[in-house]
Amino acid sequence: MMKDTILFSPVTLGTIDFGNRAGVAPMTRTSAAYEGLATDQMVSYYEKFARGGFGFIITEGIYPDDKYSQGYMNQPGIVNDDQVQSWRKVVEAVHQQGSKIIAQLMHAGALSQGNRFVKEAMGPSAVKPKGEQLGIYGGEGAFPTPKEAAKQDIADVIAGFVKAAQRAKEAGFDGIEIHGANGYILDQFLTDYMNQRTDEYGGSTENRVRLAVEVVKAVREAVGPDFTVGIRISQGKVNDHTHKWAGKEKDAEIIFGQLGRSGVDFIHVTEYKAWEPAFSEGQGASLAALAKKFGNVPVIANGHLEDPEQASAIIEKGEADAVTIGRGALANSDWAIKVQKGEKLEEFDPEKILSPDAKIKDFEA
Repeated sequence: MMKDTILFSPVTLGTIDFGNRAGVAPMTRTSAAYEGLATDQMVSYYEKFARGGFGFIITEGIYPDDKYSQGYMNQPGIVNDDQVQSWRKVVEAVHQQGSKIIAQLMHAGALSQGNRFVKEAMGPSAVKPKGEQLGIYGGEGAFPTPKEAAKQDIADVIAGFVKAAQRAKEAGFDGIEIHGANGYILDQFLTDYMNQRTDEYGGSTENRVRLAVEVVKAVREAVGPDFTVGIRISQGKVNDHTHKWAGKEKDAEIIFGQLGRSGVDFIHVTEYKAWEPAFSEGQGASLAALAKKFGNVPVIANGHLEDPEQASAIIEKGEADAVTIGRGALANSDWAIKVQKGEKLEEFDPEKILSPDAKIKDFEA
């Protein structure tokens, strides 16, 4: 029985009071309508986690503009009134079950492999991303070389996040998370080999984190102080799992320090294993601990924390204030209830989740 563990104590992030510290991780899905509308299938998907006892849910990545942001076909968006209306059904279903829901806003940038608005992709520089497109989401072969973002494109990226955050607030979401991780646009600007710019957005770590900071500040100003705003940060990417920041802890100090002062209510850190040292095998602080140290805001940790003992430990050590579960939640939509009752958890089986003919495809990213 773990009902008395810190994992099931209340916590506040920004203006949101969560009943417990166990959340559902954002997981890319391709089950929206072609037009980017949230479907009844998605209502059921999110509702089951709320019913399963999770204190909060962070949605899959939602594209914020009708330019370069969409990453996958059948990805949901929040760029018009119809999409806002479709998300209201999801939000209401989650709220009726007593949970909270945060919209993750995601601009795919150079990793886009399905965009109904434009044919080319855009990145910080004309640099081909590492790896290959994800077949699970309909991609095939190497990523194309993106066009380099002009200053107007950068302004459009910021404006897109701002408008999407306002629409998410209108749709009834409890807050938003800006996707600055996993190789997508904000992370591309942060990544040394993807960002070859010579202007104020390129070069030093301070310059490469500038766009993420500007997005946060602009969003905060637009939604006001009473709407929760967070950002997700990682080192690894969907196309480059083992990437590490070259400046190590100094980079962490700059990145988390700047973001912590930008107006975020939380930083959501994701690593392969959340508790492991960020830079040196077997020694040193975890990325979550560094976010906590330098960001001075609440931290959500993600990365193979489906073991409740591991999830509780990272909070008890003071390295995080909450955790998100990905694969463990897919295998156990009632993970939180099972853990509280001391019941056996099902193992994640990708064959059950990712059947060849399944329309829903989930990936912790």
